[in-house]
Amino acid sequence: MEAPMLEFRTAGFNPYAVKYSPYFDSRIAVASAANYGIVGNGRLFCLGLGPQGIQVERTFDTNDAQYDLAWSELNENQLLVACGDGSIKLYDTNVADFPVMNFHEHKRETFSVAWSPVTKDTFASSSWDGTIKIWSPARKDSIKTLPVGNCTYSTSYCPSNPNIISAVSTDSHLRIFDLRTPINAQYHLVNKIPVHASPATPLPPGLAPPAMPSEVLTHDWNKYNDAVVATGGVDRAIRTFDIRTTTPGPASVMLGHDYAVRRLAWSPHARDVIISASYDMTVRLWTDGSTMAGAGPDAPGAPVRAGMQLGVMNRHTEFAVGVDWCLFGVGGWVATVGWDERVLLWDANQLIRGRG
Repeated sequence: MEAPMLEFRTAGFNPYAVKYSPYFDSRIAVASAANYGIVGNGRLFCLGLGPQGIQVERTFDTNDAQYDLAWSELNENQLLVACGDGSIKLYDTNVADFPVMNFHEHKRETFSVAWSPVTKDTFASSSWDGTIKIWSPARKDSIKTLPVGNCTYSTSYCPSNPNIISAVSTDSHLRIFDLRTPINAQYHLVNKIPVHASPATPLPPGLAPPAMPSEVLTHDWNKYNDAVVATGGVDRAIRTFDIRTTTPGPASVMLGHDYAVRRLAWSPHARDVIISASYDMTVRLWTDGSTMAGAGPDAPGAPVRAGMQLGVMNRHTEFAVGVDWCLFGVGGWVATVGWDERVLLWDANQLIRGRG
């Protein structure tokens, strides 16, 4: 039986990202771009969920494409968008038309923004210009720049430590920065994990050997184990890594997507569940295998686990590019967006309940 679904159309704009409000289960936002982000304007949709379904509460237009967004952790009415001209704009839903702040230091497209969930007073951005920047919403200039050196698709804060920042990029590495370390030649870089490195132990049957290095497009921190990060990208595989281990290779591997994994997110309600969106037009639910019978600890030298697909949602008719979990309620509602100009809200609980 298919999960119940609500739908909204972003007519004339192709979504790139969707995020639930951290304050309300009835509010979501979508960053989008005209003409698939190749040329033209962007539009931020602030949407409300009510008895009449999904309704527009406010829209904000930008002169360039919008590639990502993040809700403020300080103000329930404010949110950031990452723009194709390198800028980051802070909007307030109570202030019409214009951003309340504009941040513009990146030299190329800003592709990712993330708000610190712990101290809540900073946010991070990453860009095709090969840098991560740390900002305060109260000042125009950035606080710090972390050089990556190549196109950086995704940046994020550790969910429990505001000093730990991560990033993935075109060079097939997951980088971990610790802002408490002295600034030296590495600029706070404390770990550089090769995503496609061969593991120290043999892979389980059915898991393809590590692919040649390729672009890593997305990553997310486990909300229940702050040493575990999941990555996805061009080679179609989802991998999890324990950032404490010194042995090469992932802790678990999940295979099933037919094209690149564009976005993934750990569940805020279950320690082993991941949702992913792909260019194969599907959204898939997975367990990383860590809670399955016989699963061993993520210890150095431990065998690589084979994660398992829990289900597939295939209602998008173009690239599926964005996904997010609702923080509230019974724990299964997700929002997904695709280049088919559609926002879908649906209950993943039925797929999750299918675990053995």
